[in-house]
Amino acid sequence: MTDVTRLPLALLLLVVSVLLVAFELMFQLLYIGPVPVPLGTLIVVVSLPWLVHVSATEILPTPAGAAAPLAVWFLGVLVLGLLGPGGDVLLPVTWQSMLLLAAGAAVGVISFRRALDRLADGRDGRLS
Repeated sequence: MTDVTRLPLALLLLVVSVLLVAFELMFQLLYIGPVPVPLGTLIVVVSLPWLVHVSATEILPTPAGAAAPLAVWFLGVLVLGLLGPGGDVLLPVTWQSMLLLAAGAAVGVISFRRALDRLADGRDGRLS
């Protein structure tokens, strides 16, 4: 991949990260009847490792490239969760919010570590 195509793809990946944060926050406090169903946690467990993997293998194969989606995710959760649109708080003090933060942090750090190991070994993670 040439350097000319990396920048637009990197920006697109970061925009996708922010949009996924918005969806995660919206679906985190979902209830089906009286039962809480934290769907945002499922979204973050699936999407964050994919974002880190794609960023580290396809777009920018450096430690900073692997960390970019994770940093944008944390920043997005803080900004959108605590300073939501119209003064709304999308990340209230509930167990569902703590579950989202814990799952996102754990999955993000694990996938970042795997990306760093792949970069250190010289493997790019692509299927040949």
